Amino acid sequence: MNAASPETPMSSQPVSTSRHPVAVWPWPIALGLLTAFGLLSALLGQHGVWLALSWAALSIPLIVTVACVLRAWCRTPSVKGGQS
Repeated sequence: MNAASPETPMSSQPVSTSRHPVAVWPWPIALGLLTAFGLLSALLGQHGVWLALSWAALSIPLIVTVACVLRAWCRTPSVKGGQS
């Protein structure tokens, strides 16, 4: 029986809405590889296409990070009081 409401029994199994751990890894791995490529291209080439590739490869993870932080800050709180 539920302590807050004796007439409503609680479910014995928790509801899981989380994703499988393997489903979370592709984007962080891709951003890590892109960052490593950007750093290596900045070290190996100082002119021309290498410079453009290093700027692009290092800018994309930064843009993704800023976009995710802004999206998390701009979310409205849910009815329960937390972030949705």
